[in-house]
Amino acid sequence: MNKILFFGQNDEPIIFQNKPNSITKPIQIKFKNEKQNENENENENENENENENEKQIKQISSSKFSTIFLFENGKAIEYLNKNDSNQNPQKIQIENIQKVTVGSHNETILTIEGNVFGKGGYINSKNKNEFINISSLIEDINDRIIQDIVSGSYTIYLLTSNQNAYGIGSNSDGELGLDSEILKNTEKPILMMKNVSKIFSGTDSNFVFLLNSNQELFGSGYNRYGQLGLGESRIERKIQKLTKIQNIPKSKIIDIQCGCWYSIMLIENENENPKRKLYSCGDYGYNGLGKGENVHTYEFTEIKSSLFENDNILDFSVGCFHTLILTSNSKLIGFGQNLYGQLGAGDTISQSIPIQIELPKLRFNEDISNYHVSCGEYNSFLYYSPFISPFSNLEEDLIKLFRRKEFCDISFKTRKWKK
Repeated sequence: MNKILFFGQNDEPIIFQNKPNSITKPIQIKFKNEKQNENENENENENENENENEKQIKQISSSKFSTIFLFENGKAIEYLNKNDSNQNPQKIQIENIQKVTVGSHNETILTIEGNVFGKGGYINSKNKNEFINISSLIEDINDRIIQDIVSGSYTIYLLTSNQNAYGIGSNSDGELGLDSEILKNTEKPILMMKNVSKIFSGTDSNFVFLLNSNQELFGSGYNRYGQLGLGESRIERKIQKLTKIQNIPKSKIIDIQCGCWYSIMLIENENENPKRKLYSCGDYGYNGLGKGENVHTYEFTEIKSSLFENDNILDFSVGCFHTLILTSNSKLIGFGQNLYGQLGAGDTISQSIPIQIELPKLRFNEDISNYHVSCGEYNSFLYYSPFISPFSNLEEDLIKLFRRKEFCDISFKTRKWKK
């Protein structure tokens, strides 16, 4: 069975029964299948073997109120915050799921067909616990095939196959890029920008970034702590219109992940070593910037550490106030708030600069690129999710993999085709 390791806050929802609220070292998750729930005395090992293929993990997304596990077979289960002790996972009754995202107050499902289903109080005021087809609400019927989804705290963002960005949900801080005095929130997708290649936000974030095809970056939303990277002269409580971010690295932006009051950017430059570097901006509170205590930057500046100065970053994830990084040299590195043990370092001491975290014994000594990190609000997951190449006729198969919960970027080369 696939290995999933959990550490951090263990309530709202409870992932492990009869375990402490704070788990400071990684422990393994084992899912019960339906037969086990019906008969607890049935042989556990037989059930695990029987369902091993169904339990190959693809993605994990977590917030304070829910956690969703997506499997390679296109099915998903969710743990929900409940007021009783029965915290067993529930099946999500949607098939052919391609991606899941969870915000503080929403859940979103993207199917292989390009349909998006979402739920939450700001998405469906009539029933916040019911999934509705959000993509079908887009006025332009030619824009209803969705390529990607991203969750903010109270907002859901959609990227269509036509490279148009839509938002639905709260706009109280301008996170839809529109005047919040005119539009507080919407239960209908609103067109934000055209010619968009990627959308970035975070589980606990009331702000958003949009990247266009020319690598120009725009942002809007809550900016009290300079988390949009607009510079000290633009420290305003909220930026209500999408505004171009001027002072960013002259390199390809791979990803931006957003915490509560800060942002972390992953860039790539083929001519540098290492090729990938991390930049951050925003508030230093809870040590979220990874640059030492009391370091507050209003523009994106590099996070420097001897732990990854010669390593490429394979994967990284940002929670509310903590960050985890996997490097090409098989290192797990973390920094930020650690009150619940969400860094997995065996204690509850927060870290203002990156520290190396002892990795548990990995499955079959697999390449570290088959592992991924996913940070919830105050908890974290480390999981094994190998890529199975569909190119079985290639003499030389997959040689490089960079895959994480938001995007899948795969490159490969071949010598020749087999006949």
